[in-house]
Amino acid sequence: MYEERGRGAKMSLTSKVWLMTVKLLSQFSSPMLYSFQGSLPSLPVPSVEDTMTRYLRSVRPLLNDEEYARMERHAKEFQGGIGRKLQKYLILKSWWATNYVSDWWEEYVYLRGRAPIMINSNFYGTDAIVVHPTFVQAARAANVTYSAFLFRRLIDRQQLKPIMVSGTVPLCSAQYERTFNTTRVPGIDTDRLVHFGDSMHIVVIHNGRYFKVPCYYKGQLLTPPELQIQFQRILDDDVKPDEGEELMGALTAGERRPWAMAREKFFTTGVNRASLQAIDRAAFVLSLETESQDYNADKGTDLDGFVRTMLHGKGHDRWYDKSFNVIVMANGKIGFNAEHGWADAAIASHMWEFIMVQDLLKPCYDESGNCMGEARVNPLAPVKLRWSLSKECQAVIETSYKVAQALLNDVDLHLIMFDDYGKGFMKKKHLSPDAYIQMALQLAYYRDAGKFNLTYEASMTRLFKEGRTETVRPCTIESAAWVKAMENPKETDATRIELLDKACRRHQRGYQDAMCGKGIDRHLFCLYVISKYLEVDSPFLNEVLSEPWRLSTSQTPHGQTGKLDLTEHPECVSAGGGFGPVADDGYGVSYIIAGENNIFFHVSSKKSSSVTNSKGFARNIRKALNDMKTLLSSTKK
Repeated sequence: MYEERGRGAKMSLTSKVWLMTVKLLSQFSSPMLYSFQGSLPSLPVPSVEDTMTRYLRSVRPLLNDEEYARMERHAKEFQGGIGRKLQKYLILKSWWATNYVSDWWEEYVYLRGRAPIMINSNFYGTDAIVVHPTFVQAARAANVTYSAFLFRRLIDRQQLKPIMVSGTVPLCSAQYERTFNTTRVPGIDTDRLVHFGDSMHIVVIHNGRYFKVPCYYKGQLLTPPELQIQFQRILDDDVKPDEGEELMGALTAGERRPWAMAREKFFTTGVNRASLQAIDRAAFVLSLETESQDYNADKGTDLDGFVRTMLHGKGHDRWYDKSFNVIVMANGKIGFNAEHGWADAAIASHMWEFIMVQDLLKPCYDESGNCMGEARVNPLAPVKLRWSLSKECQAVIETSYKVAQALLNDVDLHLIMFDDYGKGFMKKKHLSPDAYIQMALQLAYYRDAGKFNLTYEASMTRLFKEGRTETVRPCTIESAAWVKAMENPKETDATRIELLDKACRRHQRGYQDAMCGKGIDRHLFCLYVISKYLEVDSPFLNEVLSEPWRLSTSQTPHGQTGKLDLTEHPECVSAGGGFGPVADDGYGVSYIIAGENNIFFHVSSKKSSSVTNSKGFARNIRKALNDMKTLLSSTKK
């Protein structure tokens, strides 16, 4: 994992021998999805000493000398005191737990949160931005639904190929199990993730109404033409929503505790119970929108409306508790919104890429935009779900709707397509594209805020059994030195280039450490959880865990199917996806390196903050990238 990559990089003899041995032993087998689960190593527990060293190094550019000296004292006191006791308990847990982080991470970061999951937790994905295969809404919905069920079939039969790093090192596949037939059930103090063994239907939301749509007939998955019939029936149905039904989805968008109380009081008997069970047990939820939003690669197109629709919609037209909602606009453009507790973005991105490949690279539509082929059967018609919602229940729904409206009206979301250059130029300069972009974000943030701040970049720990994520801290001593050099007019370009190279190398090392179980934040998080169980107060952990991430970033992965070559099919480029702001006075930035010459940035913040502006920050990102190209173009090396 620590070997250099790219043109001119030389691999060590040890790694070459290891790779050849692994390939020799595995060439006679075709691994299934879960084939490597039993052989994956457990996530190692770092030593307290190593974590303290890494932590202090990571906060050095954020603190002045006095603040750093104080933090250094706290860290040493923790390391020599209560940290030893907490570490022993954590090592003990690592002996019997499959993964010492993942269960606590799922419970305390996702399921115990009582704030709304819309915007605060859920994330979204988008359609291909260039090609538009059909304008027929029912046809696009049918092909996407059919492809989604094909992906579920691959998971169920374990025929989906496991992801392999460098084609050799397997990643954990455990998260795929809950992709479908999964829902988040609210509780007073904590939610639950409930996964059902199978489901033969989906639930469709359209114009404030909920429909149960059978997707199988006599045990056979309906074909796209047959599914198009189903969705067209819903679009043509003029039945009115039941009283209170139109805004009912806002229950899943508001505070979790009121939703839990309402579910227990109003949805455990009669018709409400039966209808809610239909949603809970659905493979997924599909939303047929009544409106369209501009979403294309034309210069000057405002893409913000489309991504806002994917992130939060109207605050009531999604079922945010489901593992994912597929969204189909009236003009056939699509996207998805996913709940975060059941899995990380890489899993949802893999599913979405598979759907894109099926939908865009295969002949799916005729000249009229309808699904190709003929319906074999007349499928069972969709069933309108019925609801009996009392005035008291409607009052709770209205309260949740107001909470959702306040949240979504405060979101400042902006999507930019940067096509001046891309990873082709970065690789030509022998720099890691991810490290390069993170340095651009550091420069942009410094220009925006006038200072450095704690920065979060998500990496994965799926090299280990049941691994999820770890934090990379891109704001380093090296990145700060480079940013200051860029802002110092007296500094030479040669020095700036040298500092940029050092900063990118440091970032790569931090990313590699995080992937290999040598991160900082998950270890400290688990020590903090143990301190709470033992009712032991740690001023050091309290301070570390309360530090806000004012710049939270994530790269959207692509190429997981191995079938979407953007060099060969540039028209299939997607803008990736994004998420809401993590801090009230900070930015959330999701980016995707799409092909050799495109990068998309989804920038989110809060309108209520006086120190953030998403469009302004996006302009700073664009300027930072162009300044970096100008800098690097001054040398051939």
